[in-house]
Amino acid sequence: MAKLYSKKKTASQTMLPKKETISFLLSYSKALSIVKVGDLTFENLAN
Repeated sequence: MAKLYSKKKTASQTMLPKKETISFLLSYSKALSIVKVGDLTFENLAN
């Protein structure tokens, strides 16, 4: 049989985002505006 080199984790760890990541995503979403004109879509990032 082939030897398996990957190991299974016994317990899953809960991954939580940092406060900086949440702050970045919130400020990015506040600055992003999407305008649809006919068939075209324009994305504007106002920082």
